[in-house]
Amino acid sequence: MDSFWENAFIQTAGYYSVTVLCIVLFLFIFEVVTKYNNWEEIKKGNISVAMATGGKIFGIANVFRHSILNHDTLFVMIGWGIFGFFLLLTGYFIFEFLTPKFKIDEEIEKDNRAVGFISLVISVGLSYVIGAGIP
Repeated sequence: MDSFWENAFIQTAGYYSVTVLCIVLFLFIFEVVTKYNNWEEIKKGNISVAMATGGKIFGIANVFRHSILNHDTLFVMIGWGIFGFFLLLTGYFIFEFLTPKFKIDEEIEKDNRAVGFISLVISVGLSYVIGAGIP
């Protein structure tokens, strides 16, 4: 049975499955903390929400990429992925705090593409910093 779990195809399928489930869960959490409905806004064609959401998806996946590369077990990979998500979420709140002249969520909901793009870049950029810190 040990050789089954050591098979590269099985490991890749396991990492993939867990990462997809975590992305879905973490996007739900982001949905709860934002003031707008991501998928409803995307359905309406709101490019800013699509960019911000895409940045979050990329950021989460990139953190898991680094976690997979640096760990041998699924549970350790999940642990680092959860920690990385927490840091991405913290970055989101810091971004909101550092822009007191306007509300990030309101601007993204109004399809302010400059704010949506900056949100995307922050998520992607922070994911690389977080990933570089995963031992």
